[in-house]
Amino acid sequence: MTAKLFTPITIKNVTLKNKIVMSPMCMYSSEGDGYISDFHYTHYISRAIGQVGLVMIEATAVTKQGQISTKDLGIYDDEHVQGLKKLVKGIKAYGARTAIQLGHAGRKAIFDGEIIAPSSIAFDQESKTPKKMSMNEITETIDAFKKAAFRSKLAGFDIVEIHAAHGYLINQFLSPLSNKRNDEYGGTRKNRFRFLKEIIHSVKNVWDGPLFVRISADEYDPDGNQMEDFIYFASEMKKLDVDLIDCSTGGVIRTPINIYPGYQIRHSETIKEHAKMATGAVGLITTGIQAEEILQNERADLIFVGRELLRNPYWSKTAADELHVKLDPPQQYSRGW
Repeated sequence: MTAKLFTPITIKNVTLKNKIVMSPMCMYSSEGDGYISDFHYTHYISRAIGQVGLVMIEATAVTKQGQISTKDLGIYDDEHVQGLKKLVKGIKAYGARTAIQLGHAGRKAIFDGEIIAPSSIAFDQESKTPKKMSMNEITETIDAFKKAAFRSKLAGFDIVEIHAAHGYLINQFLSPLSNKRNDEYGGTRKNRFRFLKEIIHSVKNVWDGPLFVRISADEYDPDGNQMEDFIYFASEMKKLDVDLIDCSTGGVIRTPINIYPGYQIRHSETIKEHAKMATGAVGLITTGIQAEEILQNERADLIFVGRELLRNPYWSKTAADELHVKLDPPQQYSRGW
């Protein structure tokens, strides 16, 4: 029987040669003003050489104010496109597909100037207090995601993922822990979802390829969103023609998390079952056998691998060996494969 991990999957108009995704991870390696550096070419292209099916680059800011740090990548200027286009070409040269994660840090931005959020509540005692976003700022930010998606298309990316997890701006709107607004963007979960809904609509005006959304499907607080809320959000996104929910957890408030192998997979499984849509599993997935179990038991449709790919750019080969799958080597590496 062929391992599911190494069978192709087609999402809308994009076919991945396997179900291994390099999870987006901040590298803090921009040389300033959001531009790609030499490090990024080495880092991402080496994982494509290692036979990852989809390389998703790190959270890339849709506005300068939305950078998590001053060393983050940006896509808020047309001048960013050239470097990203070169990166995309390099990744695709080795048979991988490409994705970009579009994000805005909101109140978690480390920024000398003013930071913004749905409500004027700091992330923690050490963090700066953000300005409550005006209606104009909400509209401008939604438009920034649209412009970023259009630039992603110009750069040649195959897939766009909207970052609505880890306590960043969209997550701040979704969560009752950080959103205390009393207008149409706050209060009920329908209202808290409105910001993301309008971003999805805006992005889809310029982007016709596969669209993923990463969410934090557990806020680890009894006053935060619960699984029924995440199933609601996912079901609404399915209506909006989102193709996959990338299921991570945490980050909206500072709280301890019990981390163990596969600790987030149950969230992917539950959302897949109840919202009836494709999901991605992420979180301490370290072996091919573990990844195969997730897919065989239909707990997710894609496997997002983060830290293990930092340790081993050729993790795909390691996983294939575990599953007794013959993985064709890049021609340059055939003598050692």
